[in-house]
Amino acid sequence: METSRRTLLTAGLGAGIGAGLAVAAPAASLATPGSARGAALTGDPFTLGVASGDPWPDGFVLWTRLALDPLAEDGLGGMPNRPVQVSWEVAEDEGMSKVVKRGVEHARIESAHSVHVELHGLKPGREYWYRFRSGRHVSPVGRALTTPAWGETPAALAMAFASCSQYEHGFFTAYKRLAEDQPDLVLHLGDYQYEYKKDVYVVGDGNVRDHKGPETVDLPTYRLRHAQYKSDEDLQAAHAVAPWLVIWDDHEVDNNWADEIPENRDAAQWNDTTERFRARRAAAFQAYWENMPLRRPSMPAGNDLQIYRRIQWGQLANFHMMDTRQYRDDQLAGDGWDKNVEARWDESRSITGDAQEKWLLNGFRSSTARWDVLGQQVFFAERDRAQATDVDDVSMDGWDGYAASRSRIVQGWQDAGVRNPVVLTGDVHRNWAADIKTDFQDPDAPVVGSELVCTSITSTGDGSGAVADPIMAWNPHLKFFNDQRGYVRTTITKDAMTADFRVLDRVTTPGAPVYTKASYVIEDGVRGLQRRA
Repeated sequence: METSRRTLLTAGLGAGIGAGLAVAAPAASLATPGSARGAALTGDPFTLGVASGDPWPDGFVLWTRLALDPLAEDGLGGMPNRPVQVSWEVAEDEGMSKVVKRGVEHARIESAHSVHVELHGLKPGREYWYRFRSGRHVSPVGRALTTPAWGETPAALAMAFASCSQYEHGFFTAYKRLAEDQPDLVLHLGDYQYEYKKDVYVVGDGNVRDHKGPETVDLPTYRLRHAQYKSDEDLQAAHAVAPWLVIWDDHEVDNNWADEIPENRDAAQWNDTTERFRARRAAAFQAYWENMPLRRPSMPAGNDLQIYRRIQWGQLANFHMMDTRQYRDDQLAGDGWDKNVEARWDESRSITGDAQEKWLLNGFRSSTARWDVLGQQVFFAERDRAQATDVDDVSMDGWDGYAASRSRIVQGWQDAGVRNPVVLTGDVHRNWAADIKTDFQDPDAPVVGSELVCTSITSTGDGSGAVADPIMAWNPHLKFFNDQRGYVRTTITKDAMTADFRVLDRVTTPGAPVYTKASYVIEDGVRGLQRRA
């Protein structure tokens, strides 16, 4: 395994969280048991770990969810039917001796005893540590960071991104390795959990572990599934190492859903009517909110949850976190790959919806950042499986199925003069890297941006190890392919963005080492990817 490294967010940040990440710290400086009325709990309620997210210059969100029995069938974690007081504190050191903020929250059964603390009053561009307490029980210590002040350009940002963690298909070793790399920010691009019941989505010689409970269709089952995933210690380590920016894809609700349209009309899946699917979607959104470190503006309102949002990392980078599921038109041709579907060029079709598209284009126009990064779900660049020039064979679930919508986004960043546009993608369970062109049908069209695609954490198992896809021969803008599990580690500076494709040879047994399969660099002001290693 390669030696893990850490790139500083700004000059003067302290040491990383280190090996003490998963160990509860001493409770000396926390509130006394009398001020956190959790003393009557019969066991450790911090079985789902801790997390931070959505940072800003003077704070971030802190999260935990209390669960005495994470796999309780009602989805409520074996917790009593009453509010439980939880104290929290934030310190300037990992040993928690220099506390700068503390408070008490109520974990309530209505939100599955989850806690969201939105902190303000901290210093920008700094590293902090935090923990929770309920009664005599103390959580693990987590590490969080504030973003730089709005006008500052930090020397570097270490950012990792990942997606697609099907619990049954492998162990979450890649999350553990991501934590060991000690990034300062983590983007999760969707398919954080999967909806299937045991023995439905099986790969290889059989799944290495099983989902608990039925297919997720209502609030208890979604809550249970989130709890099962959050119980994994490797995932807990990744959450505790740095703040996360999360967005969903399809499996957080139902495979290939589009707005209020499910994949299939099936009564057994609560998909038989729009009304029942709306109820399923509302349940999924509520459970997602309860289990993620999101700000209050992302609280669900019934069948709606606005998860698209923008995080600024000083003048270094804007992160435009997008939602390509909730507002899209229905996929064409049954969601899959199809040939010569002319409707994909229809100007009226959108993968973002009008409001989100306007928000994104306005964000391009107002950006003064060195890098504008789109954190989103599905393949952006064209992938044409048909070698013949008069035929195209593309995926209707990705941006290829919404070609005019993609063209408007690309034209938008050109019109706004975006300095360095980069699209980050998940979903496809393989690593890819691509140049983005104004016209993928024209080999002489200019390159105007770059796309980096992370593979899955576990989904589809170990992978074949293939390092090329035949379609790359007639899609020259597709620069890299690899079929292994892992994540992408990036370093962003004012001069370049470097991406290391970090992979594991296996996930069907735990403990595999991680190594860098390939590295690409995007230089400031230079359109297109360059292979570094």
